[in-house]
Amino acid sequence: MGYSVQHGKDAVFWLAAVLLACALALGFPSERSVMGSLPPLAAKDLNHKRLQLPADLGAERTLALIGFDRSHALGLDSWVKGLRLQDEPGIAWLRMPVLNDPGNASHREALEAFLLARYPNRQDRARMVPVFTDRDQFVRAAGLTSTRQPHAVVLSRSGEVLARAEGWYSEEKAQALLETLAETTH
Repeated sequence: MGYSVQHGKDAVFWLAAVLLACALALGFPSERSVMGSLPPLAAKDLNHKRLQLPADLGAERTLALIGFDRSHALGLDSWVKGLRLQDEPGIAWLRMPVLNDPGNASHREALEAFLLARYPNRQDRARMVPVFTDRDQFVRAAGLTSTRQPHAVVLSRSGEVLARAEGWYSEEKAQALLETLAETTH
């Protein structure tokens, strides 16, 4: 009789352990939700090519340089120069200014005209994808910390944020992003 009582206690213990593991797996956020994801967006680059993001990202892994206001341009330039992106054909990348949607086409066109004047080169315009949306919602969805700093983010084609860095370029931040960009998905 002692054996069957002990056996019953063991079964209850293991059942409780399995239920606890299932509850933890369901209750804790997944890596995707922790890192964030690019929300589905309709956008166009400065050459007027329409894009459905994230589906139209250029590669399985894309480096997105995200800024939220004009002051972030130099920070994003530091990433372009630091990673030598203009000379590196092996890295798919784009600049993504995230702007609060002004609510009408003429205001969006005025913002695009400002960007067109800053980026006259056709190749640079192809990499410039302004996004007109609610910036705060974008930040939350993408798992970013704030709109105060520029961000460099590695995105999968499904929009998952695989790695991110905040602020200006540094060797340490770049190394982590480059390792993620080099990983292949299986």
